[in-house]
Amino acid sequence: QVQLVESGGGLVQAGESLKLSCAASGSIFRINTMNWYRQAPGKERELVASMTSGGIIKYADSVKDRFTISRDNARKMSYLQIYRLEPEDTGVYYCQVAQGGAYYGVNYWGQGTQVTVSS
Repeated sequence: QVQLVESGGGLVQAGESLKLSCAASGSIFRINTMNWYRQAPGKERELVASMTSGGIIKYADSVKDRFTISRDNARKMSYLQIYRLEPEDTGVYYCQVAQGGAYYGVNYWGQGTQVTVSS
């Protein structure tokens, strides 16, 4: 049973930084992608950053200058560093692990962590 637990969210002021963490437990196939999504109030969930187990990183255009994704495969951790937070960054941030290889399509989600940015 794979579980993902996000942490690090909170109420911050615009311009500040925040680091979100995602802790995974259980058996995850070695070929996988760790993804971070966010869902702003009234909007659909969007992918903001991803990092494969091989180290390939992608960002949404809207965040690529301010977000940094990283991961620690040995500890089954993923991180999302957010710099210069903006009110538009407000939302629930979700961690997802998308497995590859023979386990392609078997994905897991965390419960999300709330980030609220005040102006």
